[in-house]
Amino acid sequence: MPKHARRMARILNGTMEPVFAALPESVLDNLRRPASENALLWNLIYPLARPSLSLAQLLGLQPLWGSPVLEPQEDALSPFFWGHALTGERLPDLDRALAEVDGKGHATQVDLFLAGARNLVLVEAKHLGSFGRCGRFARGRCPEISPGPGGGTAPCRYWEVEPSRFSAVLDFGDRPMPEGAAPPCATHYQLARTLLLGRWLAQHQASTLHVWAIIPRTRWPALQMTWLEFVGRIRDEALWRRCRVLAWEDVRSLAEAQHPD
Repeated sequence: MPKHARRMARILNGTMEPVFAALPESVLDNLRRPASENALLWNLIYPLARPSLSLAQLLGLQPLWGSPVLEPQEDALSPFFWGHALTGERLPDLDRALAEVDGKGHATQVDLFLAGARNLVLVEAKHLGSFGRCGRFARGRCPEISPGPGGGTAPCRYWEVEPSRFSAVLDFGDRPMPEGAAPPCATHYQLARTLLLGRWLAQHQASTLHVWAIIPRTRWPALQMTWLEFVGRIRDEALWRRCRVLAWEDVRSLAEAQHPD
């Protein structure tokens, strides 16, 4: 038995899948934590993912937030956990997308990609946590308002040219200023970067982009306002309609229906 399989006590099924040998240590460390969001995501999606997930079934769930889908289209979605297929292979074009969108900085890590023949779904999964904010801004090192030794000399890449510019897809207003509350780019940093990464991948793979969150039903009141403000800033109405928030409990019901035992 591989070493990683012996250390995956919180993984209920699939510890022998090759993906665990390919995942970075940071993801594996999270999988071992008592309240691991990564372990919850794996245990939720893995039973649905053999060999693929049904887009129509997922769209058929009543979302916590999202536009009604009167005629859900079908597409067989292959899961890529943290960018890796169950076989361990990377999502096609992902490393190129990360290099072009994020540059040399900390790479955007998406919890789950669901890739179909015509659709690409990026999923941010939350359990006890909140949507991530800009760490540089929180530490007083935003390059837009703190140039020099504390912040750096180059402007923030997400306010510059494509494909990294938030303003191409989101109405974030003016650049950050020293005075005032946290700007939208800091508040919605994680979701905005996820959206940019998905946009690049969808464009280069000729896929229709969807951006979803999966959260516990009881966490929705705490996350609702942040989500609503974020999606309210999306410039493309068609993309806005393809954003959704699903409850863990409702997604789990699909797995229970498929595997009643």
